Amino acid sequence: MTLVSKTFELYGKTYTFESGELAKQATGACLVKQGDTTMLDTVVVSKERKNYDFFPLTVDFNEKMYAAGRIPGGYLKREGRPSEKATLTARMIDRPIRPSFPDGFRNEVHIVATSLVADQVNPFDVINVMGASLAMTLGGVPFEGPLACVRIGRNVETGEFIVNPTYEERESSDLDLELGGSADFISMVEAGAEEISEDDMLAAMKFGQEALAAFCQAQDEFVAEWEQVNGAIVKKEYPLDQPVEEVQERIFAHYDEMAAALRDADKLSRIGKVEALKESIRAEFSDEEQAAWEREIPVALKKLEKKAMRTMVVETGERVDGRAADEIRPIMVKDNYLPLVHGSGLFQRGQTQVLSVLSLGMLNEGQRLDTIEPTEGKRYMHHYNFPPFCTGETGRMGSPKRREIGHGNLAERALLPVLPDENEFPYAIRVVSEVMESNGSSSMASTCGSTLALMDGGVPIKRPVSGIAMGLIQEEGKTVVLSDIQGLEDFLGDMDFKVTGTTEGITALQMDNKATGLTFDILARALQQAKEGRAFILQKMLDVIPEPRHTTRSTAPRIVSIQVPTDKIRDVIGSGGKVIRGIQDETGASVDIQEDGTVFVGGTGESVDQAVERIKLIIKVPEPGEEYTGRVVSIQPFGAFVNLLPGKDGLLHISRVAKGRVEKVEDVLNVGDEVKVVVIEVDDRGKISLDRLDKPEAPARAEGASEGDGEHFQRRERPRRERSERSDRPRRERSERSDRPRRPGDNGGRKPRRHHDAE
Repeated sequence: MTLVSKTFELYGKTYTFESGELAKQATGACLVKQGDTTMLDTVVVSKERKNYDFFPLTVDFNEKMYAAGRIPGGYLKREGRPSEKATLTARMIDRPIRPSFPDGFRNEVHIVATSLVADQVNPFDVINVMGASLAMTLGGVPFEGPLACVRIGRNVETGEFIVNPTYEERESSDLDLELGGSADFISMVEAGAEEISEDDMLAAMKFGQEALAAFCQAQDEFVAEWEQVNGAIVKKEYPLDQPVEEVQERIFAHYDEMAAALRDADKLSRIGKVEALKESIRAEFSDEEQAAWEREIPVALKKLEKKAMRTMVVETGERVDGRAADEIRPIMVKDNYLPLVHGSGLFQRGQTQVLSVLSLGMLNEGQRLDTIEPTEGKRYMHHYNFPPFCTGETGRMGSPKRREIGHGNLAERALLPVLPDENEFPYAIRVVSEVMESNGSSSMASTCGSTLALMDGGVPIKRPVSGIAMGLIQEEGKTVVLSDIQGLEDFLGDMDFKVTGTTEGITALQMDNKATGLTFDILARALQQAKEGRAFILQKMLDVIPEPRHTTRSTAPRIVSIQVPTDKIRDVIGSGGKVIRGIQDETGASVDIQEDGTVFVGGTGESVDQAVERIKLIIKVPEPGEEYTGRVVSIQPFGAFVNLLPGKDGLLHISRVAKGRVEKVEDVLNVGDEVKVVVIEVDDRGKISLDRLDKPEAPARAEGASEGDGEHFQRRERPRRERSERSDRPRRERSERSDRPRRPGDNGGRKPRRHHDAE
């Protein structure tokens, strides 16, 4: 195998495809680059077919921190559980690839995308679909390719669409649209937008389809070069599960019974009827037939259910629960559902019920992100939980699954454009959506419930957001667009198309499409029908809570911000954080200081006001003429130091502590005394000179005190002895003097000799 590399430019960006050097034992492998961002995409197909009634595809995104020149956080200092971004990227790769495989493919397929370089300029996610597509093509894997994925942005100033924008270009874009598919049709859409119109969204999707075709053509050109160097690629053949005609005939003979079982608005009742019918049909097969057709019978039963549901919609215009195509299920809305929490809302549509709960906190409580993207954290978090009881099932509870992370991200993107700026509302915001019942569109119910919780909690959102899930049925040459689809219509339909937005436009969009006959005319019709449905749902919400509450709950922290000079930040923090910890411990408030001098103070009750006052006192600079009542903190011979403000001491000179002459400061003041002073001078170095107000009379001096020496006693003269008296002291002999032990530097009491002294 010879290395083949191809570099090309499209839409102002440089890309590279490369294969033949890395991961040669995989079924297929390809290196794909945008700028210096480099990803390795590999695919492995198992040799044996699995006994499943579904397609066993697994996609993993291997996020390596070395790609961005970083060491992973945590104790182990190595990559562990995938980040949220890694999970979302794996889903992005999976969604356009899964429907491209032939029906009945039962060999395990494992796609791994590994980040090698993240240049912090070009995003690494969308290019992996091209890498996986080329890996499967070069490996001879049977799929409907080539496939690609592009991100479409739009410059706010010029209105021009941008293909695969850089991180910097995305900052100035009001659209973040990802599309995946082939040169002919779109199979996956994920979007966040700043309330753009349906027409603009459709125009962006059309532009994205053209870009998909361009990248698919680039793959074809690379494959042609590869085959010139390494020979023709041989398509591998894998056995497919083929329907058995006898099984199909015997099962489809029960079509009318299945159609009747499906006509039930209650989900659990309908499921019970359908499962009972399937069991009775299965019982018609002997034990030997069930063993021989172990996979074929369940597949045929699923096809019967799918055919009956879809035919009912296109032929009668009636859905399994009796609704018309554009009819929305009954809606129930409740705000202020839970006591004490910072905000809550219950939203129910049909048999889908979601309780959303709001929590507010300091900005430093936002989520820190440890990823290879040039982002450090996020202030708004939306978490979606889908426990097994919401569908009447048993199951394990634990960390969120990929579906939960994807649905939570969709609801998060839906509300981001309407959240207030942190300067206006300096809070970290977390909303948790608990799915209590589910029968389709739970992510859209989460969006509606989260809007209710935010409004109930007094978050001043720009406009309320509602969402709806649309569906598509294409059967027997007929096309029906469904509003507010339920679980069965999602599972057996051709499209799941979720749209969220305000009265001004779309804020988020997600689509998974299995129909190759989806045209832009059908998409335009679906967007318009979704707009009408969103408006209907939004009005139901506004009937209960027409606008955000004017204040946050009393149980929520009150957060205020003040600005301090940057050169005073260290004074507020203190040595080793001593001052700021003292403020927090004594007031009970939380204090968060930013590098630009913005200080956020949060807490409940009077703690915020107390902490703010303490900070203002710290940064205040006393001015001449201001009067203070301070406490003596130190006494020196030349005066007393008086504490005026936290961290601010002034000198009260000894000449100003009293009226008249004072011999010692302690005669008038002691440490801990309170004294009223006035600032008389603040020099260039910030030294503060004080004068005492209401000076007391200086204490009288003790009798006999000498003038000018400051002592209260006279020094006694020591009488000098006569020489004769000194000579009476016996002299020690030299031998006696030398007997004592000498210490380093000791000369035995003798005068040290110099080299120039006479012997």
